[in-house]
Amino acid sequence: MTARPLTTPTTPAEYAQLVAELLEHDRRYYVDNNPSVTDHQYDLLRKELERCEAAHPSWILPHSPSQRVGHAPLSAFTKVVRAVPMLSLDNTYSEDELREFCERVSRGLLAAGISEPATYVLEPKIDGIGIEVRYTDGVFTQGTTRGDGTIGEDVTQNLRTIKTLPLLLRQPVSLLVRGEVYMDRAGFDKLNAERRAAEEEPFKNPRNATGGTLKQLDPRNVAPRPLKILLYEGVGELPSIASHHELLDYLRRLGLPVYPDIQRVTGFAALREHLGAWQARRPQLGFDIDGLVIKVDSLAQREALGFTARAPRWAIAYKFPAQQAKTRLLDIEINVGRTGAVTPVALLEPVELAGTTVSRASLHNWDQIQRLGLCKGDFVLVEKAGEIIPQIVTVLTECRAESAAALTPLAPPTTCPECGDTLYRRPGEVALRCPNSRPCPRQLREALTFFCNRDAMNIDNLGPKLIEQLVIKGLVKDVADLFSLTREQLLTLPRLGDKSADNIVAALAAARRDATLSRLLTALGIPLIGWVWAQKIAEQYRSLDRLMATPPEELHKTLAALHGFGEERASAVSSYFADPRSQALLAKLRACGLSPIEPESGVSSGPLLGKSVCVTGTLSAPRGEFKKRIEAAGGKFVSAVTGKTSYLLVGAEPGEDKRKAAAKHGVPILDEAAFEKLLAGEA
Repeated sequence: MTARPLTTPTTPAEYAQLVAELLEHDRRYYVDNNPSVTDHQYDLLRKELERCEAAHPSWILPHSPSQRVGHAPLSAFTKVVRAVPMLSLDNTYSEDELREFCERVSRGLLAAGISEPATYVLEPKIDGIGIEVRYTDGVFTQGTTRGDGTIGEDVTQNLRTIKTLPLLLRQPVSLLVRGEVYMDRAGFDKLNAERRAAEEEPFKNPRNATGGTLKQLDPRNVAPRPLKILLYEGVGELPSIASHHELLDYLRRLGLPVYPDIQRVTGFAALREHLGAWQARRPQLGFDIDGLVIKVDSLAQREALGFTARAPRWAIAYKFPAQQAKTRLLDIEINVGRTGAVTPVALLEPVELAGTTVSRASLHNWDQIQRLGLCKGDFVLVEKAGEIIPQIVTVLTECRAESAAALTPLAPPTTCPECGDTLYRRPGEVALRCPNSRPCPRQLREALTFFCNRDAMNIDNLGPKLIEQLVIKGLVKDVADLFSLTREQLLTLPRLGDKSADNIVAALAAARRDATLSRLLTALGIPLIGWVWAQKIAEQYRSLDRLMATPPEELHKTLAALHGFGEERASAVSSYFADPRSQALLAKLRACGLSPIEPESGVSSGPLLGKSVCVTGTLSAPRGEFKKRIEAAGGKFVSAVTGKTSYLLVGAEPGEDKRKAAAKHGVPILDEAAFEKLLAGEA
């Protein structure tokens, strides 16, 4: 592709052609690393674009190269609910476990009547931030973080600044794609050099720098950062694609950045041969990876294999062996968790490990200290479990001669360091526990923090520091007290202003309104019940009222009969609901207006069945409320107007882009009154 002769656009169509030409030059420079024009020719075209847009501001397209950086900082990131969750991958750390994965795949295919062996694709597991991007008619319209898999945050403005992410595809297709945002080592080193020159603290590693950059509310602060993106998965309907490698070829033809060197192998023996080669290549890649992602190539075989509750059966992450470092144990810190477990944490002489400075490490329990024979002052070997959590692997007893005089044996505590209660052990457990009879302030803080996090009740603006203040002030004695907090009470806290107090009250009201039974069950911290099993319980009982009205014996019997639930987990749930303290807490939550139900998984009728509705402008209720009403009426809430959109619901100060798109595609525009008539079946 060469630059066309310079002529000033005289029509919107000519302007659009100039935009498309510049975007193609951007793609070839940033994505393909194969420039199609000289820098001078590109600069002349860019100046021509800027002159044209200054003369005709009404022509400006949202995907113009001039629009990569927005000019209005956000006040917060909007939450986005996904129809198709971003699931995690199961991890493996050894060749034996990888062999077992291949054998499970083979058994699964045979059980499905498929005799053809699986071919696998190998991709580097980039140590970045998971992301989902949406294109509508070929135009980039939305980007969201992974979040908890189901709910992410809208970071569209920040992603627009990434030059390796095309704003316009080579074909006018609509699709969702997933990938990873990252920084390569060269960009990261340059960024840190600039920060040191400005006397700012450097970032610890590229992943931390990437995550912190995506959290910036002003895209003008994001644009100078060297973010890149690679995409590796499509979501939803795709055109006649039978395998993963065909999908990557399709994404590449659209102009999207994908990793160029994907290998395909059949059978475990061939797979194993590539593991060492990839590990040897790791330092030469230019960006950080912590392993390989191994996927079944055939989409038909993937469909036959299916999913577990949390991960696909057709993919696995093979993690490279952890890096290790030698350091000295300075002391032990005692932590009290939300369940009362009292665990030791090693305080270490700081040491660099896998790109971060490690000064703390997990010791799991006091029996682990005894097994290691650990003494204060010992030299130890530390590694990152799964490249994330530092832990002590062994004591370097051969180094004790260097520090024999400083060694101090470590004994388990007998009382809780927070409340002074005598510690105990449950039968069959190794963990020491605080009985929480006072109550224990640390347990309360941990329980409140867990209750508020995004995987539980998803309450914004209530972080650990603020929760600590609420506990110290005596304003909150259990999770139910959160929903009784008033603006006046919050304003008594140090350094908390009017706006922050209002935001907290609004977040609590939203959590009460949007709560589902599965979220509440997760948030309560019932032993052995994470979000997967909380969903199973919620699907069975549908409402908190019904769950509480079920006798414990019947509850145990019903749950134990659920596939995979098990006797131990059923006993934990029935014991929780039989406990008078749990009953009192749940009654208090209900009195605060929190008695959630679990929504049905699908709607088969309603006035909007088969229709899609886009919303723009300020309406009489939060947009999430309208989304719920649209879906309850059988409709689909969409974020952009296309030729397939059924209606555009318009409030005050609507976005002009959506109104123009509605006019272009002939999409009916509704105000709230017309929308209400439509829901009532009067339109």
